[in-house]
Amino acid sequence: MKDRAPRNRTLTLTDTERNRLRPRLLALKKNASIKEIVNRTLCQDLKIAAGFLPEKSVDLLFLDPPYNLNKTFRATKFKKQTTEDYSAQLELWLIPLLPLLKKSASVYICGDWLSSPSIFSVAEKFFTVRNRITWEREKGRGAKSNWKNCSEDIWFCTVSDDYIFNVDSVKMRRKVVAPYRENGKPKDWVEGNEGSYRLTHPSNMWSDITIPYWSMPENTDHPTQKSEKLLAKLILASTVEGGLVLDPFLGSGTTSVVSKKLGRSYVGIEMDPEYCMLAERRLEIAEENPDIQGYASGYFWGRNTGNQQKNNSALAAG
Repeated sequence: MKDRAPRNRTLTLTDTERNRLRPRLLALKKNASIKEIVNRTLCQDLKIAAGFLPEKSVDLLFLDPPYNLNKTFRATKFKKQTTEDYSAQLELWLIPLLPLLKKSASVYICGDWLSSPSIFSVAEKFFTVRNRITWEREKGRGAKSNWKNCSEDIWFCTVSDDYIFNVDSVKMRRKVVAPYRENGKPKDWVEGNEGSYRLTHPSNMWSDITIPYWSMPENTDHPTQKSEKLLAKLILASTVEGGLVLDPFLGSGTTSVVSKKLGRSYVGIEMDPEYCMLAERRLEIAEENPDIQGYASGYFWGRNTGNQQKNNSALAAG
């Protein structure tokens, strides 16, 4: 076990918790109904699990596979491949999932600069590619002979032209730097006790995402964990309450946790039992604390502005 600083809030499991959580994990061996798999964590390979899941049941597919890098996920190692081989691998992951998608489903596929060409070439075979979101990672190693790599991509795709996009659910409150008034009244911004803010439409460039780190309660030891705020944007934009969200590379459970907090249904697939149990523990915690860092009162807030949970409800309503 790692030695951790006293203020480190990284979530870990005790043996007692493992014994309690392990029986909750599901491994499908035959065709399953929606009722049998909804809000469950499947501990098995996606290619096996997908064959037993109900067809045309998924409203949102969030695909966050291993990037084309040398990376270790506990006992599993992923080695960098040629672009052609990675594209072929990505297609092998994606094809079993296609029958599960509703005609109105949206698909988000994560990658970095190296894997994004593969993602686009594969995604355009099966979907309408609508946009590429680029989000800034504020952490990252410097490089002496190259530009520091501090961004990742999320490709937004849809199965058809009949899809959901709730633009009003993903607007951001930004601080007004140069407030303009017309006839003495704020124009396109709101004046509040905590400052002046403008409501802005979401763009495909995100600079407000914080990668989970040691002092955040959502943090785990998963090496590529996405933040709850990032998933909240995608889920709110592309599903309605009660919609089904599928994550076939669940990791430590962020997608399932955020779906639960936002009133969506979920199915998570993950091969590693430890990550599956971490997901189940985080789902328990979500029962007591449904907050999402950086999202409050129906709006997203800029990085390091806090949740504004207690004192900005009146501002958000304005």
